[in-house]
Amino acid sequence: MSKTVQKVKNSLKFKATEKSGLLTVRYGVKKFTLPVKARMISDGKYMFLSFGSSSELYQIEDEGLKAMGRDVDANDAYEALNTTKKRGRPRKTTDASITPELEKALKAIPTGHRLVYNADGSIKLVKTRTRKKKGA
Repeated sequence: MSKTVQKVKNSLKFKATEKSGLLTVRYGVKKFTLPVKARMISDGKYMFLSFGSSSELYQIEDEGLKAMGRDVDANDAYEALNTTKKRGRPRKTTDASITPELEKALKAIPTGHRLVYNADGSIKLVKTRTRKKKGA
C-alpha cells in the first residue's frame, strides 16, 4: 500500500524528538536563536521537520532541500525515517536439520519409552508414565 506524504507526516510527527534552538535568524551581523521547539528526523536522502502546527517532508538533493508534494508516493521516505522497531519476537523460522545417524537412533526408541539422564550423567531408557483421568 502506497503512503502519501500527508500520511507519512502524520505518522512521523510524534516519533521525532523535540529540540529547541534549531531555528536561527541572521539580522545584519547578529545571529538570533528563535525560542521555537521543533521536531526533526533526518537521514541522507530525506528530512522531516515539524513545528507546533505545521510539518513538512523534504527530499535532500545536491542543490538543497526540495519539499515533497502532498500526494506523492512517500514509501521510501517512510522506510528511511521510521526508526521504531516492531514489537514481539521475530517470526522467521528455519527448518532444523537432523543427521541420518541421529534420526535412526531416535526411531530406535520404542513407543512408550523415553531417554533420561541418571544422577551420574549416564543415559537410560525409561517407560513413559501414563496418567489416568481424575475420577476414574
